[in-house]
Amino acid sequence: MDHQIDKRDLNLLKKDRYTFAVLSRILGKPCRLVLTDHEKLIICHSGNPFPVWVWTPDNLSCQEKERAWNITMEACPLKDGHTYNLKYELAEYFIQKTKGWELSVLTNLFAYDCPQSIVPTIKVDGGLYICTMEDLEEATDFLLRFGRELNVHTEDRDRKREKAVECISGNRFFLWHDASGKSVASCYYNLSDDLACLAGVYTLPEYRRKHYAQNLVYEVSELARGKGYMPMLYTDADYAASNACYMQVGYALKGKLCTIGSVKE
Repeated sequence: MDHQIDKRDLNLLKKDRYTFAVLSRILGKPCRLVLTDHEKLIICHSGNPFPVWVWTPDNLSCQEKERAWNITMEACPLKDGHTYNLKYELAEYFIQKTKGWELSVLTNLFAYDCPQSIVPTIKVDGGLYICTMEDLEEATDFLLRFGRELNVHTEDRDRKREKAVECISGNRFFLWHDASGKSVASCYYNLSDDLACLAGVYTLPEYRRKHYAQNLVYEVSELARGKGYMPMLYTDADYAASNACYMQVGYALKGKLCTIGSVKE
């Protein structure tokens, strides 16, 4: 296994360009671990507390699944508290291998793209606001709220501020202001080749079910498309409300993967 990626790996990921768009982006930055055979297996871990990404092609043989299991567990052992993002075919094999470890699916993930936006049927008050550095702390607050709701890396304000700076600098962090000028929802997008990966879609609890997020996602998708990018996003497949919201503004299912980890206390 090699510790350096090259064009062969990027070409492999293009076959799963939506499902593994995040992995393609992560591999462009310094990572704690990268392993690849340039053909059947790519393993990447950017760092704690993030999941280990495991890319494999479809229709693996039992021998190839076993190899993926052995290499992944040696590099990023389950006992160290890791979780893993991977295709369902391999996830099922990993779960079967753990026996009494109680490894299971933690999150079902859908990858969507938006070939053509659909104007929301319900208009809301206010409008889209593109953040500037004057909004840095407010943007950081929204990222922290989003992280707390997902129960991941909740209190690292410095890391959230760095993310906010990155997106604001590229005019890629957005708020929805209601008619009074209050920020009620947030969204940003990352760039991966020609994809604009929307993330951090969050509405303040007291303003939910008022269609602010739906209108925000529509407007941000159109902005990204106007710059030549294909809008896409990931959702929790089990959260029906958010999936319906995105489909109503034109998002279409393109791929599936899952996060697995130990549920044993």
